[in-house]
Amino acid sequence: MKMEKENNLWVLGHHISPVQVSGDFDMVIGETDPNVPGPPPHSHSTTNEMFMVLEGEMEFMINGEVKVLKQGESVDFPPNIVHTFNNAGSTKCKWINIHSPKGFLSFFEDMGVFATEADAMKKSVDESIINKVMQTAADYDMHIKLPQEV
Repeated sequence: MKMEKENNLWVLGHHISPVQVSGDFDMVIGETDPNVPGPPPHSHSTTNEMFMVLEGEMEFMINGEVKVLKQGESVDFPPNIVHTFNNAGSTKCKWINIHSPKGFLSFFEDMGVFATEADAMKKSVDESIINKVMQTAADYDMHIKLPQEV
C-alpha cells in the first residue's frame, strides 16, 4: 500500500488520499471534519462500495435510513443502494472507501482540488464544482437521487 502526498485532494469538502492498489478496486483514505456533509444521495448501477471508519464516527443514510458507524465498523453498498454520509460528530472522522471494480477513482481525480493549492478545501465546495458533479455524476456510475426520489 503506497500513498503519495502529491496526489492528496480535497473533494466536496473531504480530504482524500488515493492509495495505489494492484487489484480490481479503487481505495482512498478520507478525512472529514465535523458537520461536513457528504455527496448528494446517490447509487451506483455496477459499482460496489464499502466504507470503514478508522477514527471518530460517520453517519450514513442508506435507502432512507440513518446508521451511525463508529471506529472499526464498516458498511457495504451493493449496486443500486441509495446512500450518502456526513460527519455529524464533534471530531474529525477518518475512513477508508473502496469501489469495485476499479474506475471510480477518476471521479475523485476529476472533481478534486490538489491539497497543495491555497484554499483547496474551500475551492472543493465551490458552486462550479457542485454544478459539475450534478451534471456529470452519471458518467462515473454515480446516479444522484434528489430528495423526493430517495
